[in-house]
Amino acid sequence: MLVTIDDIRHAAASVDGVVLRTPVVGSAARPDLLLKAESLQPTGAFKVRGAVHAIASLPADARAAGVVTHSSGNHGQALAWAARRAGIPCVVVIPDGAPPVKIEAVRRLGATVELVPAAQREVRAHQVAEERGMTLVPPYDHPHIVAGQGTVGLEILVDVPSPAAVLVPIGGGGLASGVATAVKALAPATRVIGVEPELAADSAESLAAGQRVTWPVEQTGRTVADGLRTALSDLTYAHLSAYLDGIVTVTEVEILSTVGSLAREYRLVAEPSGAVAPAAWLHHAASLRDRFGIGDGPIVAVVSGGNLDPALLATALVG
Repeated sequence: MLVTIDDIRHAAASVDGVVLRTPVVGSAARPDLLLKAESLQPTGAFKVRGAVHAIASLPADARAAGVVTHSSGNHGQALAWAARRAGIPCVVVIPDGAPPVKIEAVRRLGATVELVPAAQREVRAHQVAEERGMTLVPPYDHPHIVAGQGTVGLEILVDVPSPAAVLVPIGGGGLASGVATAVKALAPATRVIGVEPELAADSAESLAAGQRVTWPVEQTGRTVADGLRTALSDLTYAHLSAYLDGIVTVTEVEILSTVGSLAREYRLVAEPSGAVAPAAWLHHAASLRDRFGIGDGPIVAVVSGGNLDPALLATALVG
């Protein structure tokens, strides 16, 4: 069953006063593009919304037993942060190739970290849940997570009531599912376009094929946008099939170029995954207007996160 706008409004009440209501920011250098700055969240990414709502939705006994997840970093940080705030235990299973800055951030938030090969992350998280009696809170494959991430869409429409288009990155699809659900319910004329790296374009292939397609981790692992290497679930595929107007891809060069552009022109630190959605507009605006029939009006891109290695930021700024 698909998440509804009422589910997202309920999630908005859960996160109100807990997560940051992030601004929509602009740049004099790029007047046609506004950015929803989820990189400014307490944990540096939008994931805190779904994590807070998921924990708030647990029965008291399940909440007390604690939570576990598998994550390349941002969802792990979010769940660790939300669990610490709730005073409950948290375990995060992280692929051993994740950026060290993200691994250490999870540890600093008080969670227990287990490092495993990428292909084993989900299996190990289920094992921990069974062994310790914890609740598994997946990164995206749950209605509470989708509803929590959908609050990004609600906020966009308050600040920009009639955007011509909203661009949102796609990894596992939780953010894109929630945002597309909210935007299409309240502003159906707005185009909602998913963006993913061309080296991890399983979602684009899935929608084109009319069925969910999964790429192996050896293939998606090539992209620098580590937060977008995961595959859609049946739940998120159903949402994207119902509400997205389409999916476009961007190159690795375009992603890294955009990391630098956002820092210089918007004063925002964006990790590669967070730069993917604005990269589509900065590098392909004319073709997107033609392909999707985007008219006049503001374009809003979601900057989903800002947790990146300082050395990568320095390289992007020089480039």
